[in-house]
Amino acid sequence: MSGYRQHALSTLGPRGMDKLIVNELGEAQITNDGATILKLLDIVHPAARTLVDIARAQDAEVGDGTTSVVLLAAQLLKEVRAHIEEGVSPHIIMKGFRLASQLATDRIKEIQITVDKSDPEKFRSLLLKCASTSMSSKLIHSEKPFFSNMVVDAVQCLDQEDLDESLIGVKKVAGGGMQDSLLIKGVAFKKTFTYAGAEQQPKSFRNPLILCLNVELELKAEKDNAEVRVEAVADYQAIVNAEWEIIYRKLQAIEKTGAKVVLSKLPIGDLATQWFADRDIFCAGRVVGGDLRRVVQATGGDIQSTCTDIKREHLGTCGSFEEKQIGGERYNLFQDCPKSKTCTLVLRGGAEQFIEEVERSLHDAIMVVKHAVKNGDVVAGVGAIEMDLSGHIRKHASSIPGKQQLIITAFAKALEIIPRQICDNAGLDSTDILNKLRMKHATGEKWYGVGVDGASGVAAGPSTSASASAPRVPPKVTDKMRERAAYERELKAKQDSESEDDDLQVVDGDEDLGPPMVEEAPSKKKNKGKGKADDPEPEPAPVAGSKRRRPVIDPFAASGFGDDEPTPASKTDIAEGEGSSKKKKKKQKKEKKDEEEGSKSPKKKKKKTEV
Repeated sequence: MSGYRQHALSTLGPRGMDKLIVNELGEAQITNDGATILKLLDIVHPAARTLVDIARAQDAEVGDGTTSVVLLAAQLLKEVRAHIEEGVSPHIIMKGFRLASQLATDRIKEIQITVDKSDPEKFRSLLLKCASTSMSSKLIHSEKPFFSNMVVDAVQCLDQEDLDESLIGVKKVAGGGMQDSLLIKGVAFKKTFTYAGAEQQPKSFRNPLILCLNVELELKAEKDNAEVRVEAVADYQAIVNAEWEIIYRKLQAIEKTGAKVVLSKLPIGDLATQWFADRDIFCAGRVVGGDLRRVVQATGGDIQSTCTDIKREHLGTCGSFEEKQIGGERYNLFQDCPKSKTCTLVLRGGAEQFIEEVERSLHDAIMVVKHAVKNGDVVAGVGAIEMDLSGHIRKHASSIPGKQQLIITAFAKALEIIPRQICDNAGLDSTDILNKLRMKHATGEKWYGVGVDGASGVAAGPSTSASASAPRVPPKVTDKMRERAAYERELKAKQDSESEDDDLQVVDGDEDLGPPMVEEAPSKKKNKGKGKADDPEPEPAPVAGSKRRRPVIDPFAASGFGDDEPTPASKTDIAEGEGSSKKKKKKQKKEKKDEEEGSKSPKKKKKKTEV
C-alpha cells in the first residue's frame, strides 16, 4: 500500500511533478492525476485496489482532489497501524474515525464562505478562482487565466438547474499551441464520412433550419418484414421501382420541411447526397449519438425516426452553420444557437499525450466549477482547511475519554499530510512551516495556508472573499524586492571588502608604479618589487607624508557606495611625495656610484637607513 502511495506523493500541490507511465504495449501517458496514475498501474492487491476505487469515486463525483483523497486514506491507515498492532479493536478505530469525520464536517459547515449569486461579477470572480486553483498543479498551469475563463464560460452555457457536464463536448485536434484552443457556444463535431457529391453541397448557412434524423437514407433492398414472390420479370422490375420510390419519397418529404441542414445517426448514401447537393442542402450521416443529442440541445427540435409528418416545431435553428478547417481536420460548427445549453471545447496541442492531459485537467476544473455553482460554498486551499480541521479535532479530542482519544488524535495528525506534502514538493521546510501554520490557526487566522512562492512559506488572502483562491501567494513584486535586497547586500559586502584591500595594495594595472616610497637598506632592494604578496621580506612601515606614488581612489566613491574619500591634506602629502621622488632617485644613483668606488662611509649608510 505504501508503494502505491509513494507514486502519488510527488504529484500533489502547485509544485507537483508529472508522471510518465509506459504500458507493456509501449504506449506512454503523461499525467499527474491521481486516479489516472492508479488506473494505469497494475494493482492486484485487494487492499491497494480500495485506493483505486476511492480515486475513481472522487474523480466521478467531484473531479479534482483524487491525489489528496488517496494520500489521506493511506495516511489514516498508517497512523492507526501502531494501535492495531497494540491490540486496539477495529470497532473502536471505526467509531473514532466516524466521530472525527463528523467533527470535521461540522467545522467545514461553520467556516465555509457562501457567495451571493445575485452579484454576477463577484460570483464569476469566485468561479475563476476555483478553476485556477484546480489548474495550479496541472500541465496547463502556465495558461491558467486563458483556460479558467474558458471553463467558467463553458459551465455557464449549461442549464444552471441541471448542470449536466456531459453536454460539454471536447474535441482534440493535434497541432498548434494551447492558446489556439477555442470555446464554441454551440456544437462542433468532426466531418463524417461522405459519398461522392458532398463537395458540391454548400458549406455555410445563415439562420438555417436543421433536421435531425434517426433514419437511413440509402438505396437498398427492403428486407425487413417483407416477403415477395416473383412469377415474372415484370414483377421483379416492379419491386426495384418500388425501392426507388421509397427512397425518393423520403427525400421529397425532407425537402418539403424547408431544412437546409440534415443530420442523421444512420448512413446517408450517395444517391441522397447527390440529390441534396442539387437542391443546396447540406447533409451528414453517421453522426455520433452524443453529438446529435447536443445539436438538439443547442438548436432545439427533436430527433425524428420517420420522414413523414415532420412539422416546423420539429426543426431546430442556429445563427450560423459552417464547415471549417481546424488543424488537419474539418469540423462542422453550429454557433449562435438560441437554446444553447451545450458547448464544445476544441483543444489544440503538439502531442497526443499532451492534449489528453489537457482534457483531464479541464475535466477536473469543470467539475470543480460545477459544484461551486451548485453549492456556492467554498473554503481555503493549499492546506489551510486541513490545518484548521486538524487543530479543531485535536482540541476536541482532549475531552473524549478512553482509546477513542488516541484514534481521533491520529485522524487529526493524518490531515496534516496534505500541507506537509505540498511543502516537501515545493522544496520548503515542512516542519517549520507547519509550526507557523499551527500558530496562525491557533490565533484564529483560519485562512492561512502554504505559500509556495513566498519567503516565509505561509500566506493568506487579504480578505475572506479572497480565501477561495488557492494557492494564496504574495504578489510577484515581493520576490523581485527580495532578490533586489539580497543583491544589494552582496554588492555592498563585496565593495567593502575591495575597499579594504585597496588601502593595502597597489592599484591593478599600473605596472610602472613602484612600492610605497620607503627607503631601506641596499641589501633589501633586490626583494623589493611591485607590492608582490610572495615577497619574503616584510614591507616596512610607510613614512608620513609619502604613502604612495599615486593615491588609491575608492572605486565606489563616485556612486555613493564608498565610505572613505581622501581628504585634501592627504592628497597634498601624496603629491609632495611624488614631487621628491626624482631627487631621491638621483641620490640613490650617486650612493651606488660611491659604493662602487669604495668611498662611502658606514656612518652615512646608517644615517640613510634611519630616514
